[in-house]
Amino acid sequence: MRAWRALRRAAASSCSSSSSSSSSSSSSSSSFPADGKPRRRAWETSLSPLERVRRLLPPEEAAAVARGAAAAAPQPPQARPEKEEEEVVVEVPGVAPRQALAGTAGPRSGPFRAGELALAEMPRKNNWTLKVLCRLAAEAVLSSPGGLLPHRDIIGQLPGQMLRTSAGKRLLLRRPSLDEYVLLMPRGATIAYPKDISALLTMMDIHPGDTVLETGSGSGAMSLFLSRAVGPKGRVLSYEIREDHHNLAKKNYRHWRSAWEIGHTDEWPDNVEFILKDISTAAADLKSVTLDAVALDMLDPQCALPVVHPSLKQGGVCAVYLANITQVIDLLDRIRSCKLPFLCERIIEVTHRSWSVLPAKLKHNKSSQMVGTQENIEEPPQNEYEEIHIQDEAVLKESEHNESLSDAPETNHSVPYIARPSHWQEAHSAFLTKLRKFRPLLS
Repeated sequence: MRAWRALRRAAASSCSSSSSSSSSSSSSSSSFPADGKPRRRAWETSLSPLERVRRLLPPEEAAAVARGAAAAAPQPPQARPEKEEEEVVVEVPGVAPRQALAGTAGPRSGPFRAGELALAEMPRKNNWTLKVLCRLAAEAVLSSPGGLLPHRDIIGQLPGQMLRTSAGKRLLLRRPSLDEYVLLMPRGATIAYPKDISALLTMMDIHPGDTVLETGSGSGAMSLFLSRAVGPKGRVLSYEIREDHHNLAKKNYRHWRSAWEIGHTDEWPDNVEFILKDISTAAADLKSVTLDAVALDMLDPQCALPVVHPSLKQGGVCAVYLANITQVIDLLDRIRSCKLPFLCERIIEVTHRSWSVLPAKLKHNKSSQMVGTQENIEEPPQNEYEEIHIQDEAVLKESEHNESLSDAPETNHSVPYIARPSHWQEAHSAFLTKLRKFRPLLS
């Protein structure tokens, strides 16, 4: 500031001295010079403070100051062109243009509609979450331990909406994922759990457009995941020997497809062929089929290997789902004794380790060092998933340790947390065996 004021005083003194000398010299002369042009007034030739400072700077710095001042100056409004580009509007029959653009935003957009599946989550004590799966109907009512909720209050709401039951309990409504539907759908045989199915799909390295053989349809869990993996251009052949399991698998598959088409803009592929037949007698049916992968979920998979291996492509994978390790031993012994062209690459058991992360809780309010979690209360052992059937609705009681749905009052101050493995872990479900077909050497 002092330097700036000094420059201003120096510029003012120079201007006053020059003006006084010019006035004394021009007093005797005429107001017009010899060329006849009028002289400019002093205020017309005066410089702004910024211009005076710029003249005192070196040329390079003066140019930089000029560029900065030009950039900071307000730009005049630009004239609009006479012809503007026309906006491209996609017309959909029967739908307004803006609604058509909103409808193509994504495959999962849109509110709940009658006929599709809805999943309700309700918090329970000890950080347990109760999940209820239902198919929406205009006159139906959702029944849960927390009260009743008419389906008409759900229809028209967007997924992720919080609603209250007749008893005042909060419910989170959303669309179920495929693994949640598999755990909650009606079942006859024991299903292949999603954690094991994901590992099987990785073992088989399935791509869209592949042809996959499944033996043991069961309740249709594996069929649904295979249907999504192979895509619309793929094909799944699902063999089942029991008629009740065959009908149940077809029913669960149809229910998921119909609900998907109502709640999504894209269509679930209809690429699963359910066949009621013993796989050991299906050698003639498989002669004209080239299989990219095979998934065996049956008691005696060694009986199916001689039938399916001629149709399996060279280098293809046969993934076997077995409950006991003794079954794995019998399978490998049968491959060795029959000299089947299969190599056993891996035998794994998929386990998930659940963790509990909860705010610390004081014991008897004695010391801040004596802390524990809400799980310290002794309870009888519980399974990871506990099923409850209420009328026509499927209910899943799951330990998620999620406090976002809790009705407890929230506090803004920071609290200590305790993180440790959960007391109740998922039990063993199956052994997964990866067999790869090879071409033996010619002797």
